Amino acid sequence: MLKSESISSLRQILGKEAVLAEKEELFSYSYDGTDAWSHMPDLVVFPGTTEQVSEVMKIASRNLIPVTPRGGGTNLSGGSIPVNGGIVLCTTHMDKILDINKFNLTAMVQPGVILQDFNNELAKEGLFYPPDPQSFLGCTIGGTVAENAGGPYCLKYGVTKQYVLGLEVVLADGRVMNVGAQTVKNRMGYELAMLFTGSEGTLGIITCITLRLIPKPKATKTLIAVFNDMVEGGQSVSNILADGVIPAKIEIVDNFVIKGIEEMAPIGLPIEANAMLMIQVDGSPETVEGDSIRVRDCLKKAGAMFLRISGDAAEEAAFWKMRSAGAGFFGGKTVIGEDVTVPRDKLPVFIKRLAEISTETGFPIPFVGHAGDGNLHPTIAFNMKNEDESARARVTLQKIVNAALALGGVLSGEHGIGLEKRRFFNRAIDPVALDIMKNIKKILDPDNILNPGKIWE
Repeated sequence: MLKSESISSLRQILGKEAVLAEKEELFSYSYDGTDAWSHMPDLVVFPGTTEQVSEVMKIASRNLIPVTPRGGGTNLSGGSIPVNGGIVLCTTHMDKILDINKFNLTAMVQPGVILQDFNNELAKEGLFYPPDPQSFLGCTIGGTVAENAGGPYCLKYGVTKQYVLGLEVVLADGRVMNVGAQTVKNRMGYELAMLFTGSEGTLGIITCITLRLIPKPKATKTLIAVFNDMVEGGQSVSNILADGVIPAKIEIVDNFVIKGIEEMAPIGLPIEANAMLMIQVDGSPETVEGDSIRVRDCLKKAGAMFLRISGDAAEEAAFWKMRSAGAGFFGGKTVIGEDVTVPRDKLPVFIKRLAEISTETGFPIPFVGHAGDGNLHPTIAFNMKNEDESARARVTLQKIVNAALALGGVLSGEHGIGLEKRRFFNRAIDPVALDIMKNIKKILDPDNILNPGKIWE
């Protein structure tokens, strides 16, 4: 429990309305986009400026109060759950777009800016910020930087770290540090901006972000292809890339999601099919036309049993809305959505292994994923109150992780380690690298007050 003096000091700094302490108010900040964990904070604060964040951290540091940074709470690894209680520091009141520079192709934003709101403003200037996690309607840019978020566009355009030029960060002791720059080229010392990008709130509180932008593509087109054989669908991804086409997106879903789409918004998909690819090409109108033909030919050659090309922007948007809704077809039980990533050419092997694991454990393992970069989201749904099911779910999760690592893959492509994957982290990282990471944490947060209980067991 926080001391009354600390609460009084925080209310003086932030104002009473920016400090929540009632149980009913705190409950909304006890969980995130997962449904497997929750823990109540002692207090939730909403700073509006960097200076206020600094003062909050000074109080927390003096009193050894755990601080859990939080944006929109949409993350899927348990990263913003305050497992040690203490303070949830929510950045949603820091929601200003400070600058959009069309000439330099840069922007400066506060961490609480909603990603979709940001891209809406960029579109007015003919600009584009590619990282697009499925939570884009509610996630904050600060959260996407802390998680190094990805999304479907990452195949062609890369993940968040490719767009972070500079950061303002408040450290555990309240000091404010600026790293990086507003220039694309910057070779001044170590790349500290990258250290905080993907750090999951364990090293500092991000309070301002300078981002690189690109011009918005002039044209796009989406193709949908359905396959009887899941492995053939996975192999066709490699065939498209080997043909020299780099689509903006290549998404894959399984039979479970195909059936869900047909129930929600029928478009004539064969519900007996085992795999569906959704592929978007973009660029100039001429490039899009040529690339869509080449992709279509690759899909036909791979054995697609159903093929459809978007006719206009409205139909294309409807296609991608169905893909986004795919994550909502897994309701009814406690759900763990995995985030493992394997080398792209190992994707067919991994998909086959998922089917074997499903047979071994008795759990259906439906999935959606970013097939273009080997990042799949196998999903396990179980009754957490049933001890047998819970135990089998943990075994299933371990088998999925083991399969990905055996193929040269990684624990997480975009969701982060958080709470979910701590038990695997030590053996997935080089021991020397692990030691260095822990030492960095000790230097920047010697009292372990920043997002404690995450990443490390």
